[in-house]
Amino acid sequence: MKHLKGIVVAVVLFIGASSFVNAQNKVAHINVQELMSAMPEMKAAEAELKKLEETYGADIQSSMTELQNKYKQYESEAASKSDEENQKRGAELQEAQKNIQGAQQTAQQELQKKQIALLSPISDKAKAAIEKVASAQGVNYVLDSSQGSGVIVAQGTDLLPLVKKELGF
Repeated sequence: MKHLKGIVVAVVLFIGASSFVNAQNKVAHINVQELMSAMPEMKAAEAELKKLEETYGADIQSSMTELQNKYKQYESEAASKSDEENQKRGAELQEAQKNIQGAQQTAQQELQKKQIALLSPISDKAKAAIEKVASAQGVNYVLDSSQGSGVIVAQGTDLLPLVKKELGF
């Protein structure tokens, strides 16, 4: 009877151990940065952001040039103007400089908003494709193998080619 209990316990342990081995999760990896940079939508979004950045940059540069010209003019005329007038003109220059700094901050904020607005749908599309391919491949976990993401070794299944195929490129 003792041997029978021992055999039953051994069989239960064996079945439990083999079930544990079979229940291990499948893990894959993908370089999300590489995927997103290859998406045609990303190239269009980057071009739009660059164009907007250049527009803001040109406006700010124009304001800076105008400020420098005023500064030179005020500097050359300072000797012939009264102290009160020079102080007034100095205050104008400081106000113009403050306005330019405000414009730079506003431009940066607008660029960030536009970047989020353009990149969110692209990111969502990539994520949906990754999830679809992972599900089709029976993968439980997908790690981002982009540089700096924390994955040190990525020798398992690489989903990048399959996700690119899913997205049609």
